[in-house]
Amino acid sequence: MGKRAFKHGNFKTAQNYFELTLKEAKESGNRAFEGSVYNFLGLAYESLGEVRKAIEFYQLSLTIATETGDKDSEGTVYNNLGGAYKSLGEVRKAIEFYQLSLTFTTETGNKNYEGTVYSNLGDAYRFLGEVRKAIEFYQLSLTIATETRDKDIEGAVYNNFGCAYVSLGESRKAIEFWQLSLTIATETGNKLLEGTVYDNLGGAYVSLCESRKAIEFFQLSLTIATETGNKGCEGKVYYNLGRAYYSLDDVRKAIEFYQLSLTIATEIEDKDSEGVVYNNFGLAYNSLGDFRKAIEFYQLSLNIATKTGNKNSEGTVYNNLGAAYYSLGDFSKAIEFFQLSLTIPTKTGNKSLELTVYNNLGCAYKSLGDVRKAIKFCKLSLTIAKDTGDNYSEALSCHNLACCFCDLEDFLEAEESCRSSVRLLEETRVLLQGKDAWKINFRDQHDSTYTHLTRLQLRQGKSLEALSTAEAGRAQALMHLMKSRYDVSTSIWSSSEQDRELIMSNSSLSWPPILFLAEEEKQEDFKTSLSFWLILNGQQCQMMQKKINGNLTSLIYQTYENIGVRTGVRCKPLISQQDDESATLKTLYDLVIAPFSDLINGDELIIIPDRASFLIPYAALMDQQSRYLSETLRIRLAPSLTSLLLLTVCEESHHSTSGALLVGNPWVETVPIKDSKPFPQLPGAEKEAKMIGQILNTEPLIGKKATKDQVLSRLNSVSLVHLAAHGCRETGEIILSPNVADAERPKEEDFLLTKADVLGVQLRARLVVLSCCYSGRGEIKAEGVVGIARAFLGAGARSVIASLWELSDEATLEFMKHFYEHLVEGKSASKSLHQAMKLMRESEEFNAVRYWAPFMLIGDDVTLNFEPINGENHIKA
Repeated sequence: MGKRAFKHGNFKTAQNYFELTLKEAKESGNRAFEGSVYNFLGLAYESLGEVRKAIEFYQLSLTIATETGDKDSEGTVYNNLGGAYKSLGEVRKAIEFYQLSLTFTTETGNKNYEGTVYSNLGDAYRFLGEVRKAIEFYQLSLTIATETRDKDIEGAVYNNFGCAYVSLGESRKAIEFWQLSLTIATETGNKLLEGTVYDNLGGAYVSLCESRKAIEFFQLSLTIATETGNKGCEGKVYYNLGRAYYSLDDVRKAIEFYQLSLTIATEIEDKDSEGVVYNNFGLAYNSLGDFRKAIEFYQLSLNIATKTGNKNSEGTVYNNLGAAYYSLGDFSKAIEFFQLSLTIPTKTGNKSLELTVYNNLGCAYKSLGDVRKAIKFCKLSLTIAKDTGDNYSEALSCHNLACCFCDLEDFLEAEESCRSSVRLLEETRVLLQGKDAWKINFRDQHDSTYTHLTRLQLRQGKSLEALSTAEAGRAQALMHLMKSRYDVSTSIWSSSEQDRELIMSNSSLSWPPILFLAEEEKQEDFKTSLSFWLILNGQQCQMMQKKINGNLTSLIYQTYENIGVRTGVRCKPLISQQDDESATLKTLYDLVIAPFSDLINGDELIIIPDRASFLIPYAALMDQQSRYLSETLRIRLAPSLTSLLLLTVCEESHHSTSGALLVGNPWVETVPIKDSKPFPQLPGAEKEAKMIGQILNTEPLIGKKATKDQVLSRLNSVSLVHLAAHGCRETGEIILSPNVADAERPKEEDFLLTKADVLGVQLRARLVVLSCCYSGRGEIKAEGVVGIARAFLGAGARSVIASLWELSDEATLEFMKHFYEHLVEGKSASKSLHQAMKLMRESEEFNAVRYWAPFMLIGDDVTLNFEPINGENHIKA
């Protein structure tokens, strides 16, 4: 009964049963049985967080095993003593006991247990940060498990391999091992391992910033924990769900789950878990800015850690207390706690904690103005990162060193450290392989390193190098997607100065003038810094910088409001003339275009925006003589200079030369809406699709025929895609007819064309026209605007036309009529767009900016031939 209670995580109940059993064992005089019960009591007390008491029982069990000459039991107890000292953070001592256990297990020939001890040795070395050594021991354990066909150990070792590789930052490889472990767990019916692996998979996806997916895995783990009655695991999963919601910035929900975890921890008297949860309460309140409350929870966690002797937790909490006082501006007190934290790794060998504390001490001394001392600690952190092969931490240490050298105005050293940080981050990013969302979030987290390097180079007058750095960090995840879709020479992906110079100088490429933007929001003075480079064919690159008070996004959305476009975003006004639609259009013109207006030759301009500047309605920007920019210039956008180069060198034959997919007015009557009004049908969109269909002699998908399945099945085979439908305000994702038209309440995946859906297709389209509301919108990231238009480019489209705001059904029909009339005449996409805007401005009904300026062209400037060949419509460049 004690064993069963222990297996289900009811450790206090198990302890009570074991104590009753011990009394009977003593009365019977059965020493071997008595020793076995002492061992189980040790396990129970260890699980309850009373590790010192557990060690006392293990020692009693060991004494009897030695006395009776029971080698198997002796090996088992030595292994358990190792586990106890490891949980106290005394890992070197734990390794000594594991080695003793290994001696006995090899002597007795107990291969299965030998494999278990190898696995535990791996865990110990992983804890010390010696992950490569840990992997060696896991391999020894796996070899034995496969020899003995012990599926339980094999599954457990695969799980441990996953933990090791996630420690190395190789999350993709970790997930592969956890999937192997999961397969074995489900085959053997090992619910405990299955739940553990689900939990670990959840943790991996949290670290990869895919917290929604992480929550799905945590929920699976929770289901198993509740089904099996394992309270300990249930409490752990609640804790991890809290971590997942914390990573989503839903701190209040995180606190709710931490409370559920704490309730279980106190119920089963699991002191270690109780302490861990108190620590995370502290982290939660710290993120809410309530540093005093955070400190209260950290103190509760510290009390438990010192009482149970858990050195690792003690060191972590001292570090977190230091971070809280640092946030309060009490740098001296912060240093006191960091120093206390630093005493722990010297006892436990916890290199990861030591590395973190050295970095934090560096930041604290820098804030006190003692930069020399700060550099000393950052270098100590850097040394450990290098020794342990932790590229990610090495990158952070290099970044902090760069900040220190910058304070000393040693810009060369600062630049060198920052370059190292960028290089290491790139090496880490490569490990994320093909996961677009992971790469987007990784780039977003470390944007400050790229912007810092750009800033350092600009301070030294290295404008071309700064442009090269800004370009290297631009649209990285999108470029990986595009590279995977195009069969081009790898030389253009080189980071050599020669290749970069080719792009920057624009000397041998027939590109029009290019305006490259870089945006940086500075929290310290609440200003946005903008850097501009004008790249002219065969001429010296021109560069300048500007600052604006406040947030560029606010200025853009204020512009939208002024021209009569609903944004759904509340922004503080940056200028007072809100009743004059031209005011913000002129402000944006003066900010972005005016400094270079005399230098831009020809009638075309390519703009490489950054972050929010993707959302600027460039065509409508107005000079001081009240002339729109699109009156004199054709404008198109590109995600990066490298993407332009890719499209330039890409063979014309790569994209389809025939076929069109036309969609108009999908049936949305049954589509479930969250908090917004029901979507109306779009009769103008239907006329639009039919009009283009007549030009191309192609039957459009209209109404209930415009299902998501139909659209996806045709996307990869056509040269032209035209979608006239509703788009989601936040992401630009497109609402199509549900796959099951008569479903009373269809699921979102049955009608919403998402970014992931599009990226799952190999597109060959020369031109994609997204005649949908908000199709140019999305989340603003360091990567750029991450929305549906980006997805079409990433899937292989050569060029995309998308809209910045909600469209008028009637005005869009008129706009597209003009656009296709000129496209059919053989004009390029940019010229056709330019002419459509001109004709709309000249009309009486649709001359307002909101009617003619929403559309932007992104990518190449394609030309299509709509002439029928052999009775079949043919589209070619």
